Amino acid sequence: MSEPRSPLLKDLLGPDAIATIADAGVAASPRFDRAAFVAAALAGLDTLSVMQRVRHIADALHPALPAAYPAALNILRAMAPRLTHAFQAMAITEYVPRHGLSDVDRSLAALADLTRFGSAEFAIRPFLAQDVVGTLRTMRQWSHHENEHVRRLASEGSRPRLPWGSRIAAFRQDPTLAAPILDTLRADPSVYVRKSVANHLNDIGKDRPDWLVAHLSNWSDADPRTAWIIRHALRSLVKQGDPAALTLLGASHEAELVVDGFTIAPAAVTLGEAITLDVRLRSTASVDQRVVVDYRLHYVRPHGRRAAKVFKLKTFDLVAGATATLTTRQTIRNFSTRRHHAGDHVVELLVNGKVRATAAFALRALSVPPAA
Repeated sequence: MSEPRSPLLKDLLGPDAIATIADAGVAASPRFDRAAFVAAALAGLDTLSVMQRVRHIADALHPALPAAYPAALNILRAMAPRLTHAFQAMAITEYVPRHGLSDVDRSLAALADLTRFGSAEFAIRPFLAQDVVGTLRTMRQWSHHENEHVRRLASEGSRPRLPWGSRIAAFRQDPTLAAPILDTLRADPSVYVRKSVANHLNDIGKDRPDWLVAHLSNWSDADPRTAWIIRHALRSLVKQGDPAALTLLGASHEAELVVDGFTIAPAAVTLGEAITLDVRLRSTASVDQRVVVDYRLHYVRPHGRRAAKVFKLKTFDLVAGATATLTTRQTIRNFSTRRHHAGDHVVELLVNGKVRATAAFALRALSVPPAA
């Protein structure tokens, strides 16, 4: 039997979402033209991806709203709390850069309000492209805001490699531009914000690993919130076995240990089933040592190709002469960004960035249901 099809992300902005946005517009103001919005929003919707739908719906709002930009913003602000999903709010937030680039102060204030309902991380990018210095001045103020969504926008909106977002070359060339925002948020009380800061720093590490390690070496990890950000910010470099990143985490590049066991069970699975990885490490060191344990799964691709992805397992202090047992479970299922193919999948155990053992499991081919 084939695996059930997962709902597509773009379906979050389908006809039902458009009806919800239209209802919010009518409830917010008698000046909102429901019929004009619905007609424009549904036209050509089926062929669009999720981010194309965000922009398309934002454009469909224009004939439904007052021509005067301040009046339109007031209606959008009143609509946002009535929406039922963050993607709906993102669609109305996108209206701001499409019509408000010449009214910067008013537009940025609107984004700070609207981001509480659906992140304005994409909507802020055109303002950064237009004036990176001036926009960052406002975003630095946001990093001190009482609302976690606004603080997160300061970090997420200025990411050098924001997924699905337009690239701002200045951030990739000069990490110091947004560094004051990251420094302000390095011990933020919100996990939501800290994840964004870590992802922002991880982005920097892909272009400027030397800068990232040097900058984080000046952060104190005494606060567990900051220590968490540092670990997650360095995750891509650690997966690559970067010596400087490992040293910053307190892990020497060559761990003194023996792998007494690395097994995967069951030996063969069908899509949708899970594998369990068991690891047994024995220290051969005379002192305690920090070890970073990951595993790299080599996915089977069409035409005999392979594609590797590294997964985190555990970072911990291995006591001198002691043995540690680690176990993790992973379900082998399809995602919109990853499709699985039958065949033997090799898994490498990485300790402090080096391959210390290998194992494998087979993914069985899905059976094809008989024709009706």
